[in-house]
Amino acid sequence: MSRGRVYILASGKNGTLYVGVTNDLARRVHEHKLGVGSAFTRKYGVHRLVWFEEHDHIMHAIQREKSITRYPRRWKINLITAMNPTWRDLYEDLNK
Repeated sequence: MSRGRVYILASGKNGTLYVGVTNDLARRVHEHKLGVGSAFTRKYGVHRLVWFEEHDHIMHAIQREKSITRYPRRWKINLITAMNPTWRDLYEDLNK
């Protein structure tokens, strides 16, 4: 079974948030940055990778994504801030 990653994109610090899941995070975030595949992220300029976590199985990642989506906004902001206090775009780190 393939690995999966859950991720959160933001339009800026404390901005609009988007929660997603993928088996190829670098490719998927690149697609968001190009405005491909998600009308929501394209419409609201949500393309800064601010948080992610890896799971051994894609099904676990999908379950986690569904849970995070249901959590209140404040909880998501706290999750992001704990990993990435400055809300820096983590996309560049993926290709190192």
